[in-house]
Amino acid sequence: MIRERLRSTASGWIVLPLLLAVEVGLVWAFVTGIQTERPEWIFAAVASTAIVLFLFAGFFVVNPNEARVLTLFGRYAGSVKSDGFHWANPLLTKKRLSLRIRNFESAKIKVNDLEGNPIEIAAVVVWKVFETAEASFEVDNYEHYLRVQTESAVRNLATQYPYDAYLDGHKSLRANTGEIADQLKGEIQERLSKAGVEVLEARINHLAYASEIAAAMLQRQQAGAIIAARQRIVEGAVGMVEMALDLLSQRSVVELDNDRKAAMVSNLLVVLCGDRNTQPVVNTGTIYQ
Repeated sequence: MIRERLRSTASGWIVLPLLLAVEVGLVWAFVTGIQTERPEWIFAAVASTAIVLFLFAGFFVVNPNEARVLTLFGRYAGSVKSDGFHWANPLLTKKRLSLRIRNFESAKIKVNDLEGNPIEIAAVVVWKVFETAEASFEVDNYEHYLRVQTESAVRNLATQYPYDAYLDGHKSLRANTGEIADQLKGEIQERLSKAGVEVLEARINHLAYASEIAAAMLQRQQAGAIIAARQRIVEGAVGMVEMALDLLSQRSVVELDNDRKAAMVSNLLVVLCGDRNTQPVVNTGTIYQ
């Protein structure tokens, strides 16, 4: 595996005046050779000027959060990460590589969740290049590699969890977004470890049932919500009935036998658990009539 090596270069602000001074001297020698009719001076000035012009090809600029990967005849020669004006061997190939933070949104893909329900899912990945040699030489195209491996990780993650959990304590894609995001980030980073890419954040940005089952699953969610609400209502109603009977007994407001207690409990539960307003019936006689 090729590892990154930082390469030191000459400052372009130092080399540039030197080359300009040499070029001025060569022009003077060329003019002098013509005036004195000395062909050897003319030939030397022309040849030296060609060499100096070739050396000008060694200048390059590195912008902030950018790097240059240097290669010499197919061999890795190092990376330059310090921003500024540089000069290096003109024969070196200087490939520009961005180190800025970038984000990528995967395409919406259809996959079956843990329960076999078809869902649509997509993710957003925030990433940057941190190892220039690996990004340049270990994979053919690190951006395409990132897209493919992200889609693979999202597919694998979606099959490990259900879209929604209907039992307490079970994890789901919709409810446990923080834990799912951490797991997705770790899985993508593991897949990109050889590409010189660091994953800063990964999270699901689109999650929905597939269109063919969306209506049915919506009814299921509504039914689950109604059941959960009814369960809370019944628990609260039973507590209120129990409290009412205890208070009536403690304060000796009325003495009720078991049959009358059962009737009272039944009436209170109907009032408290009903989904419509009850119509009161006033008893003008005794409770035993």
